[in-house]
Amino acid sequence: MTRRFQIKPLPDILGAEITGLDLSTPLPEADFLEIRKALADRQVLVFRDQEKLTPDEQIAFSRRFGPLDIHIQHHFHLGGHPEILIVSNVIEDGKPIGLVDAGKYWHSDLSYMAEPSLGSLLHSKEWPANGGDTIFVNMVAAYEALPEGVRRRIDPLKAEHSYGARNRKQQALNGALRPGLTAEQEARVPPVIHPVVRLHPESGKRALFVSEGFTTRIVGLEEKESDELLAFLFHFSTSELFQYRHRWQPHDMVFWDNRQTLHLATGCPPELRRTLYRTTVRGEVPLAATAA
Repeated sequence: MTRRFQIKPLPDILGAEITGLDLSTPLPEADFLEIRKALADRQVLVFRDQEKLTPDEQIAFSRRFGPLDIHIQHHFHLGGHPEILIVSNVIEDGKPIGLVDAGKYWHSDLSYMAEPSLGSLLHSKEWPANGGDTIFVNMVAAYEALPEGVRRRIDPLKAEHSYGARNRKQQALNGALRPGLTAEQEARVPPVIHPVVRLHPESGKRALFVSEGFTTRIVGLEEKESDELLAFLFHFSTSELFQYRHRWQPHDMVFWDNRQTLHLATGCPPELRRTLYRTTVRGEVPLAATAA
């Protein structure tokens, strides 16, 4: 049977563009499996022209990949759809309608959870004429480019990830635009420990799994040594050599694999409106590289 959509690898170190596919209609199982394989292979999928996609349909498509996580920042859930986090710079009646400062640092979504995200899906609803790009990095390629001695050193290591630490940093930068966490919320996102290098469950490849966004320390190392090693890994992994810069087009839906990428929102002028709807698919407990 002739495939009704096209998957075109982007010329960058990661990414594929998918055209001719309407995500507002149910996806046959064979097509779904092809999309899933493309995600594992290319790490970032760009679905063009998803103007008809409703919140319910975005949630339904996302759930094909696994259970959805509900973001801890409940202030910015879409009304009636807690599975959707609003990412927006829009201020109405003096209050942000979404997470204004989302992602303005390198991170993997929900790496601070015991079962970090498989992937995130971001649907463009309002897009600025200038700016608003999202940059992704290939953490498999970054790991493979490390000197062999560094790879041997970090393969058995573990690191702490903390949402609370990041949220406090964002509060210090942005004040009231970044709500604090209640005691109950803090209890739901305690610091967690994950491998510094994880195995992808589908491709079997090794990927760095640390980020400036949520990784706070290397377990078992003195603070100075931990800080120096993390600083090196943060800088190395986010080199332009490993990057794809996504310039949003109207109604794009972008789906990325959080198990083998980091991303960063570049921001846009505050007078230009930018609003996106995000769903996040729960993943599995990361498997350490030493398990291979």
